Amino acid sequence: MTGTVHDFAIVGAGMAGASIAAELAAHARVCVLEAEDAPGYHSTGRSAAFWEECYGGPGVVPLTLPSGRFLRERGFLNGRGALYVGRGEDRATMDAFMRSFEGTGVTIERLGREGLEARVPHMRADWVDAIWEPACADIDVAGLHQHYLKKLRAAGVDLACRARVANLTREDGIWRIGCEDGREFLAANLVNAAGAWADTVAHMAGAQRLGIDPKRRTVAQLRVSPAAPDDLPLTLDINGGFYFKSDNGRLWLSPHDEVPSEPCDAAPEEMDVALAIDRFEKVTEWRIEAVEHRWAGLRSFAPDRLPVYGPDPLVPGFLWFAGQGGFGIQTAPAAARLGAQIMLGLKADAMTADIDASAYSPERFHAGENARTG
Repeated sequence: MTGTVHDFAIVGAGMAGASIAAELAAHARVCVLEAEDAPGYHSTGRSAAFWEECYGGPGVVPLTLPSGRFLRERGFLNGRGALYVGRGEDRATMDAFMRSFEGTGVTIERLGREGLEARVPHMRADWVDAIWEPACADIDVAGLHQHYLKKLRAAGVDLACRARVANLTREDGIWRIGCEDGREFLAANLVNAAGAWADTVAHMAGAQRLGIDPKRRTVAQLRVSPAAPDDLPLTLDINGGFYFKSDNGRLWLSPHDEVPSEPCDAAPEEMDVALAIDRFEKVTEWRIEAVEHRWAGLRSFAPDRLPVYGPDPLVPGFLWFAGQGGFGIQTAPAAARLGAQIMLGLKADAMTADIDASAYSPERFHAGENARTG
């Protein structure tokens, strides 16, 4: 076996792959294999990302809060605020939402119709309940991604684009990674940061698929009358039926859809755009003048909707960094730091000290096998 043997080969150069590579590169020899012409073509490049404390649920909060401090200190956040809205019949759902975040460190406040109207104009009269999250902010996704790409390049990481993995074999503790174009890479450890393709990569490596399923999310940019105010908060249906936010006088609207999909170059479906518009018109009195742009991306979830970080318990040298759903960008700093500490056997630092790494371990999906073989 000849050629450079890296300590870690990472499959995928989106936000997940770039961030974990940058963290690992301070301690190890790393290469990153990206299937597309450039990093971030899929989910990272199509994100309408926001840092939102409640997004992903209480189990994701330990990753979100320290990531927020990192993002804010480095200028990647632009304040907006978020408002969860509901009708009178949604009161019990709103109450349960408030209770679910008690003791998590999240800052949320219950508002009534008056507080809702002060923040979001043109809401129809039956929307009377709201939960305000003041810390929500837009994320400079491109800037954050470039931050990690610059950091990994400065550390000497080998970043190979158009390097779609075709086959994986392991011999004498070394992964041989063959690409479709004939290139080959060698590494002691293989990190699966392939997003929607995570289970595909796992299967190629001889690991068990964990059920990390891609879901399509659609967003449309609308021109509305009157124009959307720049200070409009991110506005979300408490029941998950829609969200919208302003962008330079336009509105970005999503039906908050999670349509099962094969791993692919996702494209918006007219039906999903129509569904978003129908829901929006039942919520607000804004007049839609045009749908100016539409796009879709894939978000990939593990069965329990928590991310998966760490070594596969059944396949030596195979490491997971996947299943990060729609919260992968907002949690990237803490997730990458934690992932690198797990993979390198390092102790927690100030960013990760309050995170229970076991909650995100792939071992949770193998409890039955471990019990039978233990």
